[in-house]
Amino acid sequence: MSKKGNIWVVPHKGGWAVKREKAQRSIVVTPTKQEADKIGHQIGKNSGVNVITQRKDGTIQSHDSYGNDPNPPTDKEH
Repeated sequence: MSKKGNIWVVPHKGGWAVKREKAQRSIVVTPTKQEADKIGHQIGKNSGVNVITQRKDGTIQSHDSYGNDPNPPTDKEH
């Protein structure tokens, strides 16, 4: 079984998009970042992959891991 790509929550024309890494098309486009982030995290948990959320300017805001990480992060974000 091939490894699934990470989930990205990115700015999109008309709202926010949830995309799988290296995919051409979005999984879903929502009008709000909060809604896209919620959907992205649900998909990430179900798939066991990372969820990366960007700011409006394209910089990374947060990075959450739902996979089997042998070296868990030491950040206290969540």
